[in-house]
Amino acid sequence: MLGPPQRCAAVVVGAGPAGLAVVGTLLEKQLGNIVWVDPCFQGGRVNRKYREVPRNQISNTKVALFQAFATAVQPFRSVINGTRIPNAFTTMAKLDQDKPCHLHHAADVVRALTDGIVKMEQLHTCRGHVTSANLDYTRSWTVRIQEADSVGEVEVTASRLILCTGSSPTEIPIPVQGVSVPRLNLDVVLKPSELASTLPQSSPCTVAVVGASHSAILALLNLFDLARTSHPQLRIKWFTRHSLRYAEYMDGWILRDNTGLKGRAADFARQQLEDNVLATSEAGRFITKINCAGGQSKEAAQYERHLPSCAYLTQAIGYTRDPIPALSIDRSPLLSEDLKWDSSFGGFTDRSGAIISGLHGAGIAFPERVVDPHGNVEHAVGFFKFMKFLKRVSPQWV
Repeated sequence: MLGPPQRCAAVVVGAGPAGLAVVGTLLEKQLGNIVWVDPCFQGGRVNRKYREVPRNQISNTKVALFQAFATAVQPFRSVINGTRIPNAFTTMAKLDQDKPCHLHHAADVVRALTDGIVKMEQLHTCRGHVTSANLDYTRSWTVRIQEADSVGEVEVTASRLILCTGSSPTEIPIPVQGVSVPRLNLDVVLKPSELASTLPQSSPCTVAVVGASHSAILALLNLFDLARTSHPQLRIKWFTRHSLRYAEYMDGWILRDNTGLKGRAADFARQQLEDNVLATSEAGRFITKINCAGGQSKEAAQYERHLPSCAYLTQAIGYTRDPIPALSIDRSPLLSEDLKWDSSFGGFTDRSGAIISGLHGAGIAFPERVVDPHGNVEHAVGFFKFMKFLKRVSPQWV
């Protein structure tokens, strides 16, 4: 395979849904050669980790919006038109367009689009990762790429560097000294087959779940499903600071669209987890709620009392940006505190507030900041939300 061109219009880092959306958007604008860097080009974390998530759980997005994502730019439509039927697109087209989509369908569409896009003439793929990038006085980025099948690195120069590097479940120290509990990563808890094989079936086991967000409720739901079926000695302690919060459908908009519970998670929470039903619900046979509200000392006391009896600890408290390549300007390193994400134009500023030329981002690591009609601030995460964001900001990139 030929190596990447020495100079190109853009380097895109990451091949999840956001990276794919960026590549499709830039190809549509016909800027010239684009270099796309990823270790595997298989759809990112959604495909690797969340294919087993059942419909109406982690996916809050209606099929129609996944369809809108898949047809939003001309390069995507070209791939769809050139793919032999039946395929991932025709499968999705047969689903109920007004209901949430099983994530394996969405992941299949992303992989199919990726498989078609990588064959396009102006796109050059590099299996590997970007190690560093330097912005020089000519406002060009020199990007160093470590290819998976090569000992050395290659260099590419581009006027645009777009980071779609993703995020992973957040894990932080527990607020109590002297208590050590093995971590059970959220990705495992959201993958039922792996979760079932990780936890013991024939001996008592208690799992602590921290959080009350959408992912926390999904974690409780998956553990509950095991406890009432194949793992009868499994018990769950649920540590939470606040009451459950739901998305509310208003007149033309959604309150807590990005943070509130929706779909099956919301139904499970209302029917099984609310304070007025938990004690008598089926889930209440296995789940004990530990109220951590009331400040740090109260929270620490609850952990100190209840955590030692737990075999595992799962934190469902959000996602943290994955590491980005080492960046510099005129060979002077850009530290993390030097970089400030600004979704108003999809780029970055330095600590003085100056725009860093040609550096952009998208996806769950660099989402759009949105304000609802009530003034609530959220970050927009979702396939179509990424595309909608790119439609708005990409003209400023070119």
